[in-house]
Amino acid sequence: MSMIKTVDVSKKFLGKNGRGPLQVLKDVSLTVEQGEVICIIGPSGAGKSTYLRSLNRLESIDSGKIYIEDKLLFDCANGINSVHIPYAELNASLLEVGMVFQSFNLFPHKTVIENLMLAPMHVKKVHAETARKNAEVLLERVGLSDKTDAYPSMLSGGQQQRVAIARALSMEPKIMLFDEPTSALDPELVGEVLGVMKGLAQAGMTMIVVTHEMGFAREASNKVAVMFEGSILELTTPQELFTNPKQERTKQFLNSVL
Repeated sequence: MSMIKTVDVSKKFLGKNGRGPLQVLKDVSLTVEQGEVICIIGPSGAGKSTYLRSLNRLESIDSGKIYIEDKLLFDCANGINSVHIPYAELNASLLEVGMVFQSFNLFPHKTVIENLMLAPMHVKKVHAETARKNAEVLLERVGLSDKTDAYPSMLSGGQQQRVAIARALSMEPKIMLFDEPTSALDPELVGEVLGVMKGLAQAGMTMIVVTHEMGFAREASNKVAVMFEGSILELTTPQELFTNPKQERTKQFLNSVL
């Protein structure tokens, strides 16, 4: 079963200073099967983050189709979705998709465990005691069981991002989206976050990862998609991509980052 599928997804942003609209996504089609890890790489401004944000409604799309777990949720033309399903059903499908951002976005006035308990209790109506037990398990999973009562300001950037990953997992998603989760970290802290993500991949979590970490893309992904100017230029295995890229623009990009 495909967990996420997009067909010809397109998106424009209004241009600045009176300029015409900027096409940020151009007919992007991608299918992610259950348990797959797909990394999306490419230069800044290629549309990678916009594509990721379109999958969970953080960005609207102008045209194209988006499926989650083989269910068609969006079939858009001229920015209008022709799929009419009850809000509760749509929301339930979108809750299957967790997301981790570049910035950690933790609530600074709440402790680590309170950050993890908040959404399950308020969105899923999980009892506080159950939410706390689940949060403790997740903190142990990301190696932070000793930071239960710490506040975000007391943590390193890498620790905060691991808390953010645990917070996303607290909603028990079937799919995880990562939008350059290590880009805001000092180089020495990147490894601890990538280690948690590799553990999720090995456990069978379906993941789409926008990243500049070529080592992670090479080691942890099933497929790598290369985006340029809003389009997927290549989609293949990491071994094939890094040893025998087909497109000249892909070769140029890889030469600049490797």
